[in-house]
Formats: sequence, structure tokens, C-alpha cells
Amino acid sequence: MPKTILIDGYNLGLEKGTGVATYARNLSYEIDELGHKVNVLYGNRGGTSRNNLLREIAFFNSSNDEPSGALELLAKVSHILPSPLGLKAVDVPITGKVIPRSFEARLPKFDRLYNCSSGFDRVQLAHYLWGKISSVTLPEQPDLAHWTYPLPLRAKRAPNIYTLHDIVPLRLPYTTLDNKKRYLSLIKRLDKVADHFVTVSECSKSDIVDIVGISPERITNTYQSVHIPAKYREKPEEQLVREVEGTIGVGHKEYFLYWGAIEPKKNIGRMIEAYLTSNIEAQLVIIGARAWKSKGELRYINDNNIVDRSGIKSNVSIGNRVVLLNYVTFEMLVSLIRGAKATLFPSIYEGFGLPVLEAMSLGTPVICSNASSLPEVAGDAAVMVDPYDTGSISAAIRTVDADSDLREELSRRGRVQAEKFSQQEYRSRLKALYDRFL
Repeated sequence: MPKTILIDGYNLGLEKGTGVATYARNLSYEIDELGHKVNVLYGNRGGTSRNNLLREIAFFNSSNDEPSGALELLAKVSHILPSPLGLKAVDVPITGKVIPRSFEARLPKFDRLYNCSSGFDRVQLAHYLWGKISSVTLPEQPDLAHWTYPLPLRAKRAPNIYTLHDIVPLRLPYTTLDNKKRYLSLIKRLDKVADHFVTVSECSKSDIVDIVGISPERITNTYQSVHIPAKYREKPEEQLVREVEGTIGVGHKEYFLYWGAIEPKKNIGRMIEAYLTSNIEAQLVIIGARAWKSKGELRYINDNNIVDRSGIKSNVSIGNRVVLLNYVTFEMLVSLIRGAKATLFPSIYEGFGLPVLEAMSLGTPVICSNASSLPEVAGDAAVMVDPYDTGSISAAIRTVDADSDLREELSRRGRVQAEKFSQQEYRSRLKALYDRFL
């Protein structure tokens, strides 16, 4: 019998998306494929009007008409104040009166959407003030709540499962801005109220058990999958070439590609240094928003070697070696992955490493680190490097750049390896997990 499963939209509201947003979106589609209803809870500001049209407008509102000054401050304070009685969510009617096409790539699969005004901010504040795991009352009682991120929130009268993608704030504390004491406290409290935990690799599961102390029987590794629509994956080659050259000004198969946040964990600084010292002719394309400590990670980029497509520099010639973009749409990202000579992902630590799987599934060669979960994901289908050894990364870049037979073999192996993380395999693991609680 179909059941109702609630997931959160904590990361889904971000315009530029994250790996966790991709996880949540893919999860919603797999839940639907399992035959269950998918209800999604957002925590957007506003959207609690009794008027259905105003609630729909508020959900898609870009906040261009927000009040300013004292009124804005008052509104913010009133919205984030935690309630000792918990949260109450309201339906978001999606009637088509507001045109949603611009948001389609970011929306999950859903049967019903809910919103609780500033709900995620409020429950985090409640946890900070009182050490409390808040509860939420929903218009429809779910049979299961699957939280895609460690939020101090639970659904009443339903099993609550929490995904812990990794514990980077504890494993590599110098790579995140989290309050480590508060983060550990939250995970410990969730261990007392959660019915189960999910993670995305054996590496992450081992870290959670060893460092936090959660019992291994309470954690299931489901891994992940990627969902790339056929219209992007099978786009004609001639169209692909035009898009690549028109977007980044670099020829098809004439560049190495990295995409993801620009932050210490991703090891961008060593990657750029390794690329520059490799002295190859192919260019390096970096797609990613600047996160914390990004200035240090981009220390080797200067006016003499960068083409900045982010709008900061508009007068730099095409002849330079590094192309930097803040963001591209998912459709364009797929084209850029397919058009790359190879992809670079020398991360210091990953809970899973979704870009590696995305590249392999599209048949693009991968160079990635030999650390954390990446060997699990890449298997024998990538060139592995020591992420702390710039020379190792540089040598791998030179080797892959020069050897067309190796690139062809990596492409073949990558497609085979990616099948181990297919949507069917992922769905099977999810079904086995959910059947224990439904």
C-alpha cells in the first residue's frame, strides 16, 4: 500500500544548490518511484496567510518587496523566535496561478508542499537556547519522516530517520565554520530521538560510529545515485560543442573541469597549483561559488592567468589558463562535463563525492583523491592521487592529458562503475530501509 513520506526542503531552497540539495531532490524522485507519496516541508520566510493565492505567491517570491529598516528587523525577529509548543506547517497550494517554470530544476518531486515560516531558523535557535529537538505538526500525518540533513526537528507520531552525510565538522574541524560543540551536541541529541540514521558511504558510517559513538546497527548506508535527464545526457554532439565554446570560450575536449564549492575541504588551492605546474596546454575550468576561505584557495589565480566569467573581471583576454565561473545551470553543467577532457576532484574529504559519479556516468575521465569515500565510489575507474601531494596531482594531470588511450579506458570503466550506483540499486536499498519502518 502507498505510504506518505515527509522530507525536508532545508537545502532545496538554495538558488545555486548544494550536494545535499541534489541528494534531497533525487531522494524525492526515488520515493515516488517506490510508489509512495512525497510531502516536502520548507522553512521559507512568510507564506502563512489564510489566503491560498498569497501563500502560493510567498513561496515563489524573490523577496524583492521585503520591508526595510525597523520593519524588516521587527519581521525577522518575530519570524525566528522559537516556540516551546513546536512548529505548525501550512499547505502551499501550487495551482499554476504563479508561473513556476523558472523553479522547475530546483523543485523536488512532490504530492504536497508545506511551509513553516522561518521554521528551520526557529528550530535551530530553540536548540541553541534550550538544547531542544522541536516537533512539527503537519496538515497530513506522514507514515515516515526522512530528514535529509541533521536538523533539530521531528515529526510527531511517525518514525523519524536522519541522513548524516558525513561528520566533517568533527573530522576536519579546520575546514568548516560550524560551532563544533553545538554540532556534536545536536548529533548526540538526535541519537536519543531518532528511529534510525542513514549515511552515504561506508567511510562515513565508520566515522560516525568511531567518532560520535552511534551504534552501527542504527545506521544504514544507502549510497547515492544521480539523475541526469536523457535530454541533457543525450544532447547531440554538435549542439554540445556550440554550448561549450559559447559559454566558456574554450574548445570541446580542450579543458579540465572542476565543479563544486570553493572551500578548504575541496582542496582547490593544491589543485590549481598542480594544474599550473603541469604546464599543459589544456585550460582549467572551475565552476563554483566562493565559500569561506576561498581567497586562500584561489591564491595562485591572478590577472595573468585567469578568465573570470563571474562578472568581477570583464576585460581579461581568452588566452589565459584558468576559467572561473560562479554558477551555471544544471543543463549547462552536464554539457560542460561531457565536453571536458577530464574532471578534477582532489578533495581532502567527501562523505560520498557526487561529482565523481556524475562524471563517470557521463563517460568523462576522472582524477580524484585516494582519501575518504572516493575510492568506494570511483573503484578502478579513476586516476587516484594523494590530495596533500601537489606533485602527485600534477603528474596525474600530465598523464591523463597526454594519453588518449587512457582517457578512453577511463571513460569505459567509469560507465561500468557508475552502474553500481544506478537509480535501481539506490531504490532497492531505500526500499529495504523503509520497509523496516512502514
